[in-house]
Amino acid sequence: MANPPTVCGTEEKRRKTGVLWSGDTLFEGTVETLELLRSKRIVFVTNNSTKSRADYKKKLTSMGIPADVDEVFGSSYSASIYISRILTLPPNRRTVFVLGESGIESELDSESVPHIGGTDPSLRRDITPSDYTSIASGAALDPSVGVVLAGLDFHINYLKLALAHHYIQRGAVFLATNSDSTLPSAGGLFPGAGAISAPIRTACGKEPLALGKPSQKMMEAIEGKFRLDRKRTCMVGDRVNTDIKFGVEGGLGGTLAVLTGVSKKEEWEGEGEMVRPMAYVDRLDDLRG
Repeated sequence: MANPPTVCGTEEKRRKTGVLWSGDTLFEGTVETLELLRSKRIVFVTNNSTKSRADYKKKLTSMGIPADVDEVFGSSYSASIYISRILTLPPNRRTVFVLGESGIESELDSESVPHIGGTDPSLRRDITPSDYTSIASGAALDPSVGVVLAGLDFHINYLKLALAHHYIQRGAVFLATNSDSTLPSAGGLFPGAGAISAPIRTACGKEPLALGKPSQKMMEAIEGKFRLDRKRTCMVGDRVNTDIKFGVEGGLGGTLAVLTGVSKKEEWEGEGEMVRPMAYVDRLDDLRG
């Protein structure tokens, strides 16, 4: 390829410090650095399932970063592609029960995948005695549900977990947008998308197939869409256990850690550490020299 892609993980998650920005503040030199990298193809890869590709384009544009929707590849989109184009479901069981926010719903809509749950306001309440009865009997369950998709859900509750559990017990495929254990926000760490699926994993005794970084299902989807040459592609990210692991396990030609985010050098400098970036910079702007 004349212009091999640079896969750049933006990983912005609700006022998180990351590669490109912190909250609503763009790091100095980010726009100029991305302009420099535009001699290559750039793909913005994120595990943030709460935002759709269109949401991210708006975010990037508002920050002064020109971007097209097709340059964004999020975990919600990755999951939607997997469900619509790869997963084989019975014709009468193609509905997805969503644990998550509108970003997942938007991407499922883009692939014409029917879904329930998600931001449905009727599910934002306490479970009642009659709910237990109707869920256990199956009366409260939609028979067309064939997939439970778990992402970051800011309105998670016992009712949603109970419904998800019973759908899986009745044979629904268990998927997750990503398995991030924590969500950096306001200078601290909060439960991430992996914490949303954890109660269901425990209750059902099943592990979901995760479709965000570092899952190679996501890498395969990116490779298929952009026809990238892995050996001429560099993964840029701030989190070793997702971004850098994604690139290392994907056999990419390079991995670059940026220290304005979650991970610090100590995480990979210790003896016996298996996942290490090929290189690191204190901030993305350092690439300009």
